[in-house]
Amino acid sequence: MNKRFEIISHPSDVGLMVYGGSYQEVFQNAALGMFSLMAEIKEIETKETLEIAVAGEDREELFINWLNELIFLEDSKHLLLNEFEVYWLTDKALKARVKGEQIKNNLHELHRPIKAATYNQLEVLEKRAKVIFDV
Repeated sequence: MNKRFEIISHPSDVGLMVYGGSYQEVFQNAALGMFSLMAEIKEIETKETLEIAVAGEDREELFINWLNELIFLEDSKHLLLNEFEVYWLTDKALKARVKGEQIKNNLHELHRPIKAATYNQLEVLEKRAKVIFDV
């Protein structure tokens, strides 16, 4: 798959159209796309690895909870992430390994903060997803 994601315009927020060959790739590429909105991905080194488990009532809630958990890590632990491996995924839960490093203001070019992934126009399909972020 060539294109992992593309930024879509929204009147007050920002969104992504995400692509992948499977649900796992869609979840991984959504995370990558979201962090590319926050910072310059190429500048992030993979110095820390975290294991994450997320649950939801259905695939849509799981998708939103996944992205919001990553936003929480960025906000609370000041982590920029650039590698995402969803190694276990069902309709209601996932386990993933994520990698990145602490934010260093002198090293990382930060673009915009993201407050949350939203249900506005949310679409989660096997090979693509659409998500709008509150900025």
